[in-house]
Amino acid sequence: MKLFCVRHGQTDWNVKGKFQGRTDIPLNSKGLRQAHSVAEMLSGLSLDSVWSSELSRSRQTAEKIASFHDLEVNISEGITEISHGKWEGLVAYQIEQKWPGMLEKWHLDPHMVTMPDGENLLDVQKRAVKTISEILSPEHENIAIVSHDAVLKVLLCYWLDCPVRSFWKFQLSNCSITMVEYNDTGIRIPLMGSTSHLGDVFTREEQKGL
Repeated sequence: MKLFCVRHGQTDWNVKGKFQGRTDIPLNSKGLRQAHSVAEMLSGLSLDSVWSSELSRSRQTAEKIASFHDLEVNISEGITEISHGKWEGLVAYQIEQKWPGMLEKWHLDPHMVTMPDGENLLDVQKRAVKTISEILSPEHENIAIVSHDAVLKVLLCYWLDCPVRSFWKFQLSNCSITMVEYNDTGIRIPLMGSTSHLGDVFTREEQKGL
């Protein structure tokens, strides 16, 4: 069984460095092109199901992928982005003004931070792992999951037996692909954060609203 884990395409808030979280921001024009590119990349597979969070940036990306396979998109709240709470819609300097030192802690010890009126990474990991276990089916060989930066990173921590504090060691660009294989001996990850289909394998845009 293989999971093809895709981060959604770019949004205007990604470009502006705003924290998105649960705020429903759609793909921008570049994000739509990225979604088409990742859909084309996965078009040669025989996908059995496509899953997405309910947020439009994820759903739009998933719909592009599903369209190549004549599939409907399944929606799951469990793979929705971390709630940034009161940080949503703000950029880094605004957060620093309102909560001095908290953003630095988020980047140094992310597992220790619960965002104001939001979630922490362990909250996200718990619900995401539960959702993946429910999505997996012995009847399906290839499953595509379109989700978000924080969700996919805490899942990688879980799959690789890393502590959640390793969160920042991963970089997953918009519409990158991570492949996870389940077999008799456990899990392996032969592909992580691939962007070859986007033409920028070695150049990654740094996004501050994460």
